[in-house]
Amino acid sequence: MIREEVVPAVRFLLSLIDPDDAATVRARLRIDPPSESSESSESRLDGRVARELRLLWPPRAVLLWMLEQDDPVMNEFVFHHMEPSDTIKRDIVRGVPFGAAPGPLQVTWTCERPRCSHEEPEIPVSPLGLIGGLRQARSMSTARAATRAVSKADWPEVAEADRVEPLPGFTRWALSSRIDCPPELRVQFGSHPKFAHRQRRDGIVEPREYAARSTPARFVLGVLHLGTRLFPERANEAAELLAPLVRRDLGANPEAWAALAQVLPTFSGPAPELVRTCGASTDV
Repeated sequence: MIREEVVPAVRFLLSLIDPDDAATVRARLRIDPPSESSESSESRLDGRVARELRLLWPPRAVLLWMLEQDDPVMNEFVFHHMEPSDTIKRDIVRGVPFGAAPGPLQVTWTCERPRCSHEEPEIPVSPLGLIGGLRQARSMSTARAATRAVSKADWPEVAEADRVEPLPGFTRWALSSRIDCPPELRVQFGSHPKFAHRQRRDGIVEPREYAARSTPARFVLGVLHLGTRLFPERANEAAELLAPLVRRDLGANPEAWAALAQVLPTFSGPAPELVRTCGASTDV
């Protein structure tokens, strides 16, 4: 009998193979087929969904993937349940789009809990101005304080200031650790291996990298399962990397899927290694 906590991960992988083959595997593993009622329950944006996501230790980039939907309901969910930074909260209140939608976005609030604040956080700007404060930073703490003042509209000015005269290292680090830092600005800051390592450590990853390298597989796949409803476009990017491996190494082989369900709770490696290992375990 498959353990309940790994069912979402298995469901995500099953979504990557032929539907008829997936039905055969579900019957072998005794997993109920998805129903409209369960889909609706899983897609409801509430505290339960947030708790499930946090228990899976998602990377910080997941916040941005959700906000990129430019959906006012999703933005409210992030604002109240996902503990975004004050800077992100401020941009949500202002209706700033994080994806490709033209702004400003409609801002709607449905929360009626006591002490449920929708106020825009106050974020002080250095007396030296935005760029002056970024240049003045001489420690990680002062850099983080200065970078809090940067809103989406300010990123072009920050990039131009760095081109004219490179910003201090602490400031670059703090800016690149912002989940909403434009990818092209991170490239402008340089590609030193230590810089890339810091970004991964801070949870700044792309979906394909997350699916390929992050561990353990059950957490990664669980996050992506929720992502099919919370950030479908980004979840599809991860699926595009995993789907060929799943079809080749697991396919419609019920024994390989049974092996995967058995080892998944304790498997410490990334998802591609899990798929290859379980597929090879049933080769004859």
